Order: sequence, then structure tokens, then C-alpha cells
Amino acid sequence: MIYHFKKLDWILIVVPILLVGMGLLSLYSSSLGKGDFLNFKKQLIFLGIGIILMFLLSFFDWRVFRENSYLILVLYFLGLISLAGLLLIAPEIRGVRSWYRIGRISFEPVELIKIILIILLAKYFSLRHIELYRLRHIFLSGFYVLLPALLIFFQPDMGQIFILFALWIGILLVSGIKLRHFLFLLSLFVLILIFAWLFVLKDYQKARVVSFIKPHVEPLGVGWSQRQAKIAIASGGILGKGIGQGSQVQLGFLPEAQTDFIFSALAEETGLLGISFIFLLFSLLFWRIIKIAQESEDNFSRLFASGFSFLLATQIFINVGTNLGLLPVIGISLPLVSYGGSNLIATFLGIGILQSIRTH
Repeated sequence: MIYHFKKLDWILIVVPILLVGMGLLSLYSSSLGKGDFLNFKKQLIFLGIGIILMFLLSFFDWRVFRENSYLILVLYFLGLISLAGLLLIAPEIRGVRSWYRIGRISFEPVELIKIILIILLAKYFSLRHIELYRLRHIFLSGFYVLLPALLIFFQPDMGQIFILFALWIGILLVSGIKLRHFLFLLSLFVLILIFAWLFVLKDYQKARVVSFIKPHVEPLGVGWSQRQAKIAIASGGILGKGIGQGSQVQLGFLPEAQTDFIFSALAEETGLLGISFIFLLFSLLFWRIIKIAQESEDNFSRLFASGFSFLLATQIFINVGTNLGLLPVIGISLPLVSYGGSNLIATFLGIGILQSIRTH
């Protein structure tokens, strides 16, 4: 056991914990303003569960996934069942059925689906990377993504659907898709976006996009969140106002300060220095994940590490872009930093599999 712990990538353990710590600082601050520390306490519990699961998975031999297709399919179909169950028994929260509620704890199955899809796609392409010139393999892999995406559509949660398809495209690129096939998929994606705008998106979802393009149209409506986020970021300066001292956070002007806009909350109270520290930690995290991918001796582990890094990068890009007003608000949290047990635990599960790849 001592030898096993020596083989672990401790940078890949310490860095995520530090990122969660930054999120906990912001959670504590926003809890001060509300006088309610329940979410702060729950996030500490989620962190403990995530760390335990990460260490347990590091002992697990990841090659079981590579060699056992039935196990992956069982996990995949259990994930689909959990998504379908949301439509039947999950409570509606802000117009979306995305969480199971057990007392004061909420569980969002789509976060686990992301990890399962990375495993499934890594398995699929590791066996067929030489045959990627055949379009049928590309479309079949897309079918695995389409099923959960359809179930998420009926919740509805368009942001998570975008993440799933972005993950699929990312793994395709790493697998070695041909340029003409990629351009074909890109054209198809544009057509789907046009169709979605005309026939699928609801009025409030269209309003978010319009407010992004023309924020002056409704400055006190859907554009309010991003206006307050920009004010928070700008007011933070170099050193920030201090934990518990941010006016946007403490007075409740910044909506969703614990989740979607935690980046802005941290920018206000820790300043450019704190945000730079977060970007440094994310850079170290990607460095270790990419290092594992480069040192992998088989396609499955390389594709899993690459897919996991792409998943994190996509979520970070969207969340930060939303906070800066560069992208419309689609409800994507900042990995490891934002409040949320499902995302936190799923991320640590992914890190646990990476540790297993390293130690075995």
C-alpha cells in the first residue's frame, strides 16, 4: 500500500483540493451575506466523499474498462435510466428537471453520464481508431451521445447538451478524424443550431442569446446577471476587496454567486491575484493530465485522459466566458470551484481513474 501511495501523482491530488478550497472561500463569503452556511457545510462533505472515492479508484485496475465492454454498457444504460427517471419523479427547479432530491441533498446524474461517456468513447475509438475514415463509426459513436442528449433535452438543459456534443467532438479530434469529416460534422452542427433556434429553443433561452448580442435591449432582465458579473470583476482590482467584503456578493446583486458566477464573486473579493492563482492551478491540473495522456502506452488510457481534460477545458471556457460577458448564460459551473456535489464528486471520480492509469 505504501508503494501504491508513492506512485500516485500528488500534484494531481493537491491541485484539485486547492481549487475546491478557493471555491469554499467564496462559499463562506456568500454564506456570510445570507446568514446560511448549509451549502458551505455540504460542499465540505462532498469534498470528503470525492477524495475518498478518488483514492479507492486509484486502487482499481482501470484495464477492466478497456477489456470489459459489458461493464461499460451496463454503466451507460444505468445512466440513461437515471436521466429518464428525472422526467418522471424529479422536482421542477427553475423550470428544469435535472436533479433528484433526497432531503436537502440534490443529485444531478448528467455529471456522472459525462464520465461514463468518456469511458465509452475511449473504449469505442481505441478499438476503431484505424477505421475512422468510415463515417459509420463516427455516426455510431455520436448515437451513444445522442441518447442521453435527447433525455436531457426534455428536462430541458441545453447547456449540458452542448457539453456532451463538445466532448464527443473533442474525443473525435484526438482520435484522428479526417478534416473533411470534421468539416461535414461542423456543417451539420450549424444546421442543427439553426433548426434548434427556429423550432426547439424556448423564448427564455432565445432571450439569453439576444441579451448577449444586444445587452442594452433588456438591461434589467436577462442581461442583469452578466452586467453585475462585470461590475464585480472590475471592482475587485488587483488585490480584491477581501473575503466577506464584496458588495456585489454580500448585498445579493450578483445572482448565482455560488455556482454560475462564482468566478466573478472570487474576482471581486480576491482580485486579479486570486483569479491568477486559480488559472495557475488549472494550468498545473492540465499539465498533469496531459502528461498522463502522453505517457500512456495504449489508446484507451490516452483517449480517456484527453477526453477528461477536454471536458474540464470546455466547462472552464464557457463559465469564464459567461462571467466576462463573452458568451451567453447557459448554466455551466466552474469545475471544482463552483458549489455542487454531483460535479465535484464526478470530477474526483475522473481524477481517480487517471490515478489508476498512472499507478497500474
